[in-house]
Amino acid sequence: MLGGTTEASRLAQALAGADVHAVFSYAGRTEAPVTQPLPTRVGGFGGVPGLRDYLQREAISHVIDATHPFAAQMSQHAVQACTELGLPLLALERPAWQAQDGDRWQHVPDLAAAVAALPAEPARVFLAIGRQHVQPFLEQARHWYLLRLVDPGFELPEKRGTVVLDRGPFSLANDLNLLDRHRITHVVAKNAGGHGAQAKLTAARQRGCPVILIDRPPIPPRTTVGTVEQALQWLGLSHAHGTERGV
Repeated sequence: MLGGTTEASRLAQALAGADVHAVFSYAGRTEAPVTQPLPTRVGGFGGVPGLRDYLQREAISHVIDATHPFAAQMSQHAVQACTELGLPLLALERPAWQAQDGDRWQHVPDLAAAVAALPAEPARVFLAIGRQHVQPFLEQARHWYLLRLVDPGFELPEKRGTVVLDRGPFSLANDLNLLDRHRITHVVAKNAGGHGAQAKLTAARQRGCPVILIDRPPIPPRTTVGTVEQALQWLGLSHAHGTERGV
């Protein structure tokens, strides 16, 4: 299982409870990932050839991609490797967020478009995109940024913003306080879906903040489900207590 999401952790617990021979794979971008009840590997595979070799070497019979919806490269590699090997592949993908009455969302296709969508006047921006793609936003020198991260060690330039360390799931009360305390005027976020990080969008709605929402990257066609129970059904485990399958 290619993991990293809350849904992946829940599925890992279910697989461990069913005595499935499974391996949980982390990309390795978080310093202290959530401990899993399955054997765990951390790090990349070395592209499609490395993933293909790993799947063959470990005699994997089924692959579940439960990575973040924006981990497009890993998902693309999984599709290609499984297609070449003829292995069943399932994506466990949380539904995207949908706008509600009162939301002030501007949908953009990618990070570059999100930078371009920032307002002309100085703004205080909650940049909810992680640490990897901050630099293009910092080049827009008129804005101040709030960045929320899991791991320490990343700082914003002096007077350009601040970093808050926290791990989800996040509550509405917490995110309302965050917007108010830092006088946030705009939110930039990826449309990751799920409940753990949705509070910032509800908080933005209640405070009337515009949201620049980055749409999910395209992934090649694959079988996709939205819940852990559906993933278990795909494996034939809804009513089973054990299996010979390797995931």
